[in-house]
Amino acid sequence: MLNGGIGYMNRRVVVTGLGVISPVGNDVQTYWDSLVSGKCGIDTIKAFPVDNLPAKVAGEVKEFNPADYGIEPAFARKQDRFTLFAVAAANQAMQQSGLKASDEDGNITPERLGVYFGSGIGGFSTQMRETEKLLNDGPKWVSPLFIPTMISNIAAGNLAIRHNARGACVPVVTACATSTHNIGEAYRAIKHGYADAIIAGGSEAVVMPLAIAGFANAKALSRAEDPNYASLPFNKNRAGFVLAEGAAVLILEEYERAVARGAEILAEVCGYGNTCDAYHVTAPRPDGTTQSAAIRQALDEAGYQSCDKVYINAHGTGTPLNDTSETAAIKIALGDDAYKVHVSSTKGATGHMLGAAGAAEAVAAVLALKHGVVPPTIHLDEMDPECDLDYTPNVSVNAELTMALSISLGFGGHNGCLAFRRI
Repeated sequence: MLNGGIGYMNRRVVVTGLGVISPVGNDVQTYWDSLVSGKCGIDTIKAFPVDNLPAKVAGEVKEFNPADYGIEPAFARKQDRFTLFAVAAANQAMQQSGLKASDEDGNITPERLGVYFGSGIGGFSTQMRETEKLLNDGPKWVSPLFIPTMISNIAAGNLAIRHNARGACVPVVTACATSTHNIGEAYRAIKHGYADAIIAGGSEAVVMPLAIAGFANAKALSRAEDPNYASLPFNKNRAGFVLAEGAAVLILEEYERAVARGAEILAEVCGYGNTCDAYHVTAPRPDGTTQSAAIRQALDEAGYQSCDKVYINAHGTGTPLNDTSETAAIKIALGDDAYKVHVSSTKGATGHMLGAAGAAEAVAAVLALKHGVVPPTIHLDEMDPECDLDYTPNVSVNAELTMALSISLGFGGHNGCLAFRRI
């Protein structure tokens, strides 16, 4: 079929479920309340000694119990933390959506449910543990589960198994843009008829000494010792990002079938942009031109008009180069309208969740639309003169929003932007 067949459709796509594990809450309501109230989830690292480390604070997930999310003890014992976060977030989102994939009594055919879920790094703690066994005790002591626990696609595979999702299972990996690209590619798959619903998002669990040493020696991490003044997006005093962990999931679904089954529709996915800086392995393109192209693609697909009331959840890492180049990109993409939009970076509260960041921030964008509230950029006491947009400093604001964007920019020059509308 050429007209109306798979690949030629132009279907509407909506969000029907959300799930979050984060440094500021392990469910969607707690996460949202924390963001809106300006709660900071960054603290001195508790999981291991930090005396000899160059960075001593992080956004750790707190009081996480897999059993609270229906995860069996036998499964939990065998999995890396990034997979457990993924399953917990997906279980929340699937429960909210009401989707059930089954040939007998489900409300979606298993072959029409997909998983687009990634991790920037994967099972880093598993890799470290098994490497120590190899070096200290010899190869025979390396676990037979090492590879299927460590590989970064295994969270997606486990989500598919758990939720009987027999459609495409695609773990996109693009560093800090990972989960934004998973959501965007999932949107396109549903829009063009390749799936009816998709479990989309990302997970990360790399708050550990090797990751801290690596990021810090690459001059990317904040070395601040005060956790309440460490993650400083758009602040003149910013000096690097704060490493964090967690997971987030959005359930995307074709609009007509969501309506037909009476699902609660949280927002419509209406645009997606994806470009590459083709410039440097870690530094963003300084002039913001390639980043702005991704933003503009999402705006154009979403039918942006100057009368739209827009919130942008910025990548806003708190690194000197990111925040100025992202500001430039927003200005290029929106022109004079850039000074009308509401912008904030929730990384001031959560830290940088790497491959999970985009999905967690997309959840925040959807909730901002739903509730008409822009969460603040906390710790923003001194504005960088080069960052001169409305970054919603310190206190949330009420706003009648019609559109929300979520921007992600990853090592390797990966740029992604998602656009959502109220429905």
